[in-house]
Amino acid sequence: MNMYPITEEQRLAVESFRKFLDAEIRPIAKQYRDQHIPKEKMREITQGIARFGLPGASIPVELGGMGLGFVTEALLFEELCVVSCDIALVLLINKGTANFLADLPEAQAHLRDKYLPDILAGRIFGGACISEPDVGSNVADMKTTARRDGDHFVINGEKTWISNGHYADFLTVTARTGPKELTHFMVDRKEHGFESRNIDKIALNGQSTAQVFFSDCRVPESTVVWEVGAGLKNTMKMFEKARANVGMLSVGLMRAALEASIAYSKDRRQFGKPIAAHQLIAAKIAEMATLTDAARLMCLRAYAMMDAGIRCDLQSSMSKWFATEMAVNVCRQAVQLHGGNGLTKEFDVERFAREAIVIPIPDGTTEIQKLFISRALTGIAAFV
Repeated sequence: MNMYPITEEQRLAVESFRKFLDAEIRPIAKQYRDQHIPKEKMREITQGIARFGLPGASIPVELGGMGLGFVTEALLFEELCVVSCDIALVLLINKGTANFLADLPEAQAHLRDKYLPDILAGRIFGGACISEPDVGSNVADMKTTARRDGDHFVINGEKTWISNGHYADFLTVTARTGPKELTHFMVDRKEHGFESRNIDKIALNGQSTAQVFFSDCRVPESTVVWEVGAGLKNTMKMFEKARANVGMLSVGLMRAALEASIAYSKDRRQFGKPIAAHQLIAAKIAEMATLTDAARLMCLRAYAMMDAGIRCDLQSSMSKWFATEMAVNVCRQAVQLHGGNGLTKEFDVERFAREAIVIPIPDGTTEIQKLFISRALTGIAAFV
């Protein structure tokens, strides 16, 4: 279904990964449909996927990655999303964690050296703790605190909607260190201690979305990421890549729904001919394909800008908004195209529709993306 030019190297990488996914990962995704995948099983999965460049494709070779760039990584990521959004979400978070670690200054090389090799190998799980029960996109209102105590900080608070939260071996935690000051800390589950509890959702329960609790969690000053007080600025920087990644997750989901619909429309017969031969069905497939490709191209533009070293906050927000909302549209149309069969669990499209409903929410809702886009274009904030 590739409707964009790729290099021979990219084509070979994608085809090799697709064969692996069909043989090894698709059966697991089917087995755990709507069921939580245990951590050890997920670790086995991520170690297998790591050999093909996720999450290491965009990481420089000198840091243990493959140095293939963000566009190539996105092409690989799309293939995984087509097979399983649950597993793709785990890799999405590990991918973001790997990029975050790779970007650390030399003063924090000890954190990069401690965690990056195992993240790239799929042996451990990371995550980012930002959202709280009363704090979503209003990051500046964060309640979790980190109180200095000599050469340590003591963290107290609750985070929620944390992807990879129950899997996580370590988390990048954003906490308040002053009245108007946020700071990132790298908190290790074994060394520093935190508790987590999975959240049951309408879909995407195969992976871990969790509440995370910090109760007098004592961490040394060496766990501070970047510097004290730099948390808000670096949180915004994290969103640049995260939003494009969520957009690409939606592209994979749309493609899965489209491919299922094409196959069904050729096989299902009504009034003496395949339903693909009926004009309304033909139009529906054309619309689904066009929206999928438009979303893909918007995401790839953001990734191409990342490869060129150009900030793409605006383009990333655009791709996230468009791709996630179009996924809701395309997956809804896939259910409609399947008719009554689309409501049964015998066909995957009902699951695609449930998953699509979830994806516009994380990493900034559609409404927040529109406010970011408008502010970038006008220079005027429509929110405080």
